Amino acid sequence: MNMLGALEPLFPRLVGDVGGTNARWAWQAAPGAALTHVATYPCADYASMAAVIQHYLAEHQHPTPAAVSFGIATAVTGDEVRMTNHHWAFSTTALQAELGVKRLVVLNDFAALAASLDVLGPQDRRAVGGGQPVLGQPIGVLGPGTGLGVAGLVCGRDGHYVPVAGEGGHVTLAATDDREAAVLAVLRQRFGHASAERAVCGQGLVNLYEALCQLDGAPTLRLSPADVTEAAQLRSNPTCVEAVHLFCSFLGNVAGNLALTLGARGGIYVGGGIVPRLGDAFEASAFRERFEQKGRFTDYLRQIPTWVITANNPALIGAGHSLDD
Repeated sequence: MNMLGALEPLFPRLVGDVGGTNARWAWQAAPGAALTHVATYPCADYASMAAVIQHYLAEHQHPTPAAVSFGIATAVTGDEVRMTNHHWAFSTTALQAELGVKRLVVLNDFAALAASLDVLGPQDRRAVGGGQPVLGQPIGVLGPGTGLGVAGLVCGRDGHYVPVAGEGGHVTLAATDDREAAVLAVLRQRFGHASAERAVCGQGLVNLYEALCQLDGAPTLRLSPADVTEAAQLRSNPTCVEAVHLFCSFLGNVAGNLALTLGARGGIYVGGGIVPRLGDAFEASAFRERFEQKGRFTDYLRQIPTWVITANNPALIGAGHSLDD
């Protein structure tokens, strides 16, 4: 997280959630006020981060905010920020000066999502599988969208949770059966490194579909991620059905690894734009089975709850919280 300027609460504020495909923004006029004027813009339509922010402010006739905070789909390790799945790159110092704001916070998008979890209620999540959260224990959050975001939450001595950003979407993906191993061999041949993100994201759905077509000698159609999920839900294309099955299986595998790595007995949350759209099909998938399928630690993982985040724009809420830290 990069924080520039004073730490006192500043309003009005602009908060954002910037992925590899879309940038979503919202306005908060005063402390405790609801987020308003939520708007989404395709990243490809704007030359820079500053350009899309300035467009939002002009379109909604907002003045220059006192503070801006946004999560972004990349690692944030210093002043220079470069997106993983889009061409935008910027200096936080220069961006703050160009916008003319008193304070700027830039953080990993899944750290922003993690920061929202303490204000989500039971109506904002859907359980998948059993288990009960243990108060004060680490929490994991991951989610496929344009890429695969991963973050954690750890509880400090004061009892408050602190987001921990990472790049867990780029861990090496593992197979749990021969079919998955064959698919991963195709992905390694194509990409060199078969990371989790190569299979568990929007483009990952297409990668899985194409790998299955190659393995089975089937014609490969030019499909988008939405095409794959729609065909799977309609059961109109058996290869798409299997691609979504593999997607959920791999996601469960990665989620289980995250739970073991963090000791996430506080639970695992699944966000991003893809899983909520799968609805009941996700709950009926291999996700939870693969989550728990860790040999000697199967019983350990059975006790850990997993949820799908169903709230609207939780990462915007988390970005706003980061200005209050």
